[in-house]
Amino acid sequence: MIRKRIYFSGYVQGVGFRYTVIQLARRFHLTGWVKNLYDGRVEMEVQGKSEEYECLMQALKNQFEITQIQTQACEIRQDENEFDLKW
Repeated sequence: MIRKRIYFSGYVQGVGFRYTVIQLARRFHLTGWVKNLYDGRVEMEVQGKSEEYECLMQALKNQFEITQIQTQACEIRQDENEFDLKW
């Protein structure tokens, strides 16, 4: 089980990126959240099996013009059971 905070840069706002993230994360049985940042990036925290995380990331890279991805490890959250939009 892993949990990561990720910042996406590129053409990621106004193109359905967050809603695609939500659909894919739920399909891969991942938990966490995603939100837009005021500087044009998108922030995401995602938790689940490493294999499913890799599938999510590859699908996003294939669908969107992501120019930079910054990733950091986070502590696992035991109380989380879904992936959703965060405001």
